[in-house]
Amino acid sequence: MVGRPRSIDREAVLDAAQAVAARDGAGQLTLESVAAEAGISKASVLYDYKTKQALLKALVERRIATESNRIEGIEQHLGPVPNVAIRARLSSELQELSDEDRKVALGLCAVVSQDADLRRPVQDMFTQRIAHLMETSEKPRGPLLAFLAVEGLKSLEWLGLYKWPSEERKRLLSEIRWLVDQEPEERACDEVTDSP
Repeated sequence: MVGRPRSIDREAVLDAAQAVAARDGAGQLTLESVAAEAGISKASVLYDYKTKQALLKALVERRIATESNRIEGIEQHLGPVPNVAIRARLSSELQELSDEDRKVALGLCAVVSQDADLRRPVQDMFTQRIAHLMETSEKPRGPLLAFLAVEGLKSLEWLGLYKWPSEERKRLLSEIRWLVDQEPEERACDEVTDSP
């Protein structure tokens, strides 16, 4: 006898989890609240995600995959240009975060910061992005500085610490793009720590 096919797919559960995280905060997310949002039983959520931790990890991984795929698509569209990885990364930031994305990102940042297992996919993502940036850059110091600058700008926005006016944000991204082609003068580490 063949079992009844499942009518709930994993993406629908993750969509519900994202909606709950945006509305209530990722820290307040429960398997029950996700089930209620999806209109399914808690047992249906448990079928795929045995714990809240597993559900949060899947949500983090999905958001990383979505963003990585978006950046990869931009990179393919740009074609074989110098410093393609950082140029694609900067182009991806032309789209501003929606309020829902900001709420979800803030909530996920809070739970990720408190849990090494949830942090691991984010750490892996940054390791891969930095390695790819270094591999695709002719002279990687400028692209690396641009990467750090755009990640700082994005972090301020994700954490809700500062929201740039739209025109200023575009100008900042343009100025960060300028860094890509720069070749910073190499300095000894002790020069950085010396007081003027």
